[in-house]
Amino acid sequence: MYLRQTKRKNKDGTVAHYLQLAHNVRDPDSGVVKAQILHSFGRAEHLEREALERLINSIARYLEQDPPLLASSASSSSQLSFGTGEVEALDARNLGGVWVLDRLWSRLGIDTAVKKVAKGRKLDVSRLERVLFALVASRALAPSSKLEVTRWVADDVHIAGLDGLDADQCYRAMDFLLEALAELQETVFFTTADLLNLSVDLVFFDTTSTYFELDFADGELDGDTDDEGQDPFRLRGHSKDARPDLPQVVIGMAVTTGGLPVRLWVWPGNTTDTTVLEEVKADLAGWQLNRTVWIADAGFASKDNRKVLTQGGSGFIVAERMRGSDAEVVQARSRQGRFRKIDEHLEVKDILVGDGPARQRFVMVRNLGQAQRDAHTRDRLVALLESRIDGSDALTPDDRAELRGRIREKPGLWRYLRVTKSGLLRIDRAKIAAEAKTDGRTLLRTSDLTMDAEDVARGYRALQEVERGFRDLKQLDLRPVYHRRRDRIVAHVQLCWLALLLIRTVEIQVGDTWRNISHTLDTIRLITLATDAGTVTQRTRLGEKHLSILAALDLPEPARYHDFQPQNG
Repeated sequence: MYLRQTKRKNKDGTVAHYLQLAHNVRDPDSGVVKAQILHSFGRAEHLEREALERLINSIARYLEQDPPLLASSASSSSQLSFGTGEVEALDARNLGGVWVLDRLWSRLGIDTAVKKVAKGRKLDVSRLERVLFALVASRALAPSSKLEVTRWVADDVHIAGLDGLDADQCYRAMDFLLEALAELQETVFFTTADLLNLSVDLVFFDTTSTYFELDFADGELDGDTDDEGQDPFRLRGHSKDARPDLPQVVIGMAVTTGGLPVRLWVWPGNTTDTTVLEEVKADLAGWQLNRTVWIADAGFASKDNRKVLTQGGSGFIVAERMRGSDAEVVQARSRQGRFRKIDEHLEVKDILVGDGPARQRFVMVRNLGQAQRDAHTRDRLVALLESRIDGSDALTPDDRAELRGRIREKPGLWRYLRVTKSGLLRIDRAKIAAEAKTDGRTLLRTSDLTMDAEDVARGYRALQEVERGFRDLKQLDLRPVYHRRRDRIVAHVQLCWLALLLIRTVEIQVGDTWRNISHTLDTIRLITLATDAGTVTQRTRLGEKHLSILAALDLPEPARYHDFQPQNG
């Protein structure tokens, strides 16, 4: 017999909690253990604590023991009576971080979505959902291998409804995640957008890569494939981690306003940016978003990509390479005109190129702070180059050639070096003057001819939310990836996506970084104490910082007492 808490989601989105007295009975036909309700206490927030205390006291008198809970007339809070014997701490676990993530997991409808997709299968649906949550929570709180997660759950944290798990259960849950991914992503995104009242008109997209500590890429050894016979996945390509020597996979992320990760994609390591937008756009087309504006970096600025981004009535804002040779870019870059000041650091200039249907709109953005940083960096590089070539005229031609070769290994220096017809080394002043004209400037191309230039500029600046998302994703110990099979690699990345989604939701609502929030929540512990009256599991007292976080998230306090086992006798 035990006290059971259930919840029900109302039409207005609020959640009602109920307390019931229940005990487990085994169905004689199916053999399945089910909860049988003996008495309902009604809404948890309306329950009189004194009524529960009277029930506990009456049970204690029947057992001829001192009451484990004594009602205090001077305070609304109940205090434990440990009798006269020694109190011993048996166990201590982290509670706060897991408890908050679990409540958001439920509020975002992830638990419901998992159970809905798993319904009708020969699975323990409730346990499957709990294992998936444990895998996601571990990425957010204690990133590690799947084997280490089993120890983390068993020894370090308290996850409601999950006493332990093994590695096989982790892998089965990952396999199920891939099957349920499409429905899960759509459900979670719209629930989160509604919860946070976020606009989904702007979608930011970019890619990154993550590498594997391997000597050989997939397929390099006699055309090997993975365990499922799939094509090679961990391949060599353009590395955004500065590790071109190692095989990798490419990860794409779509982010909406506020930095909320919409969806993640995982592709083979040799995938290029110019080939993925059509797939990304098609995957989100079924979500029936409002008219969206796609914002992407210069790697996606090709004519074919711009055509894809305008399909279905969507628009785009993409960066162009300032040194690009495209005729329209050259015209826009050289067009004269005054900048309009937006704030103390940002200026914009509207530029139209072409006529009629061929008209293209560009917005030149000048960041004054970035311009100063660009000039300072260039001045330091030029000064270093001058020191390297100082006195080189007196060297032999072979020695100057050797010096030139060493400088060529430093791209930052090489681009400012000029070699005369006679082989002398000089500073390229013309190159420096040309670069100075582009300091702090970004050229944006947009399909929207009516959007204010300021909105175009600020929309593109928000692309940094994707970069922040990638940084946070990698801080969840995205790497090292311990998996070889393609499906397991993809599932691992998607677990990190769900963890990042929960983290970003917390950050948006609390207005602080996850690092600070999780550090505060980690101080909420669940302590199991042995007394002469029995064992009791109780959380530590909440402080002002804890209460502030819970209030910002609109969450109640965690239950003070989680379990009590009276002493037999």
